[in-house]
Amino acid sequence: MNSTATNPASDQSALAVGGSPSTEHPRYDQATAPPYQLAEVEKSPDNPINEDALRSLLSLLGQNGSNGLKANGTSSWGKRKALVCAAPQYREQVARNLSENNYQVYVAEDTRQAVETMRANQLEVVVLEPQFDVAEQGAAFVVREINVLRPAQRRRLFFVLVSPSLRTLDAHAAFLNNVNAVVNINDLGDLPRILEVSFREFNELYRELNQALSLSAL
Repeated sequence: MNSTATNPASDQSALAVGGSPSTEHPRYDQATAPPYQLAEVEKSPDNPINEDALRSLLSLLGQNGSNGLKANGTSSWGKRKALVCAAPQYREQVARNLSENNYQVYVAEDTRQAVETMRANQLEVVVLEPQFDVAEQGAAFVVREINVLRPAQRRRLFFVLVSPSLRTLDAHAAFLNNVNAVVNINDLGDLPRILEVSFREFNELYRELNQALSLSAL
C-alpha cells in the first residue's frame, strides 16, 4: 500500500514538494475557494418554511441567555470557518454535513484554491482527504501550508485527516500524522459530532493557555 497516498500528513517530503501553486500556476481563474451554499429547502404545503433557518433561530434564542454569548465570550451565532480539501466523491457530503451544523464552509476544487484560501481566511478547521487534487500533489501542499505555520497560528487551527484505513479518533494515529484528529471515511456521516467531541478535548487541553493569552476557545 502506498502510505503517502493514504496518510499524506506523515510524509516528510511534504515540505519539499516545490514552490507554492498559488504563484506557479496562473491558469486558475479563481484564487480562493468560494463559500459553500446549501440548496434552499423546497417550500411546499408539507414544508412551508426553511427548517434549517428555523432551527438556527431557535438555537440563537435558546442558547446561553438572551445576549447570544457563549461561555467563552464569543457570539453564539458565530460559525467556525472550515476548508474542505477532498476528492470530488466526498466533497458534497463533508461540506453539507458541516454547513448544516453551523460551519462556514469553503470547498477547494484544486490545490491553488486550497492554498490561497488558507492564506486569505482565518480558518478554524481544515479537513484533508488524501486523494485531493492528486495530479497536483494537493494533499502534500496542504500539509506543507499547515506545517510552516508559526506555533501560535497552528494552535488556532484544527487539522483533520480523513483516512480509508485509520480508526476514527485514534489519538496515536493523529499524533504520528501531525494532525489534531483522524476520521475514517466510513464515519464521515458523523463528522460534525466527531468534531464537537474533538473540540471539547482540544479546548480543554489549551484552556489555561488561552486564558493566559486572553484567547477564546476554538
